[in-house]
Amino acid sequence: MTEQRPVLSVRGLSVRFLMADGRRIAAVTDAHFDVAAGECLALIGESGCGKSVLASALLGLLPANAQTAGHAHLGDLDLLSADERTLARTVRGRRIGLIPQSPAAHLTPVRTIRSQLEETVAQLAGVRGRAAVRAAAQAAAERAAFPVDHLDRHPHQLSGGLAQRAATALALVGDAPLLLADEPTTGLDRDLVDRTVDELRRHVDGPDADGGTGRALLVITHDLAAAERIADRVAVMYAGRIVELAEATPFFGAPGPRHPYSRGLLRALPERAFAPIPGLPPELGDLPDGCAFAARCDLATHACAALPPVTGTVACHHPHVPEDIRV
Repeated sequence: MTEQRPVLSVRGLSVRFLMADGRRIAAVTDAHFDVAAGECLALIGESGCGKSVLASALLGLLPANAQTAGHAHLGDLDLLSADERTLARTVRGRRIGLIPQSPAAHLTPVRTIRSQLEETVAQLAGVRGRAAVRAAAQAAAERAAFPVDHLDRHPHQLSGGLAQRAATALALVGDAPLLLADEPTTGLDRDLVDRTVDELRRHVDGPDADGGTGRALLVITHDLAAAERIADRVAVMYAGRIVELAEATPFFGAPGPRHPYSRGLLRALPERAFAPIPGLPPELGDLPDGCAFAARCDLATHACAALPPVTGTVACHHPHVPEDIRV
């Protein structure tokens, strides 16, 4: 039996921004990961580490001063080399569904949520007939916990949480093979966070259009509780680099993460040690030659002046070694 090909395969993805003053901002550096059918990969890390830039690169939504390198294959299509016509007509919405970080910027301000949902249902789901389209749009709203009695409102009449739910409803309509959720729980209270991530999990676990489990989810979040609830695997990003890839269950439980930064993220949670990581991340335009986390790390030595090797799934000179392995 041959191994199933991943829905998304990223190899060496890098993004550099060329600034007017000649500086080069290394927003993403040499990202490697796969997302398999039926899998949720959670990309986590502090604000400004490059998570959303990576998402924009996959969708071809980077500004004109961005330069990309590497490959990001969605099936046979390399997203990084695809032209705008291909991305606009065959990828966005159809092969990649997007829950954006700033939903208000992605909703059409002069149209009601109902009209936007109905148009999306007709275009992406192929529903025909006024009554059928209206019913499908309402069902899409209910799936994302968007109140039906708000469907005839315009985006400016919605709270941030309601705008987030409207964007989620729109993203789920196309039943895309890959769902890219960039901070999908922004502005939601805890109950709605849980409901939203559970719906995203059902989207991944449910049958695709061909009856298989062909859908994948890449969720970008700083909400570690949401990541723990939904993810199969976790990718930790720091200063533009993925420093650890791990199965979610041991990452959030025992033996825990291996990279000092990952362990610091978990220790900072209120339900754990509630101990923040000291210091601040480096500027992406002024990264050190070696480990970018060394200045904040209790384990740093002279070896950290060089880039750390990737040992298995962690990039660190001094990764945590579980007690049972150490013995």
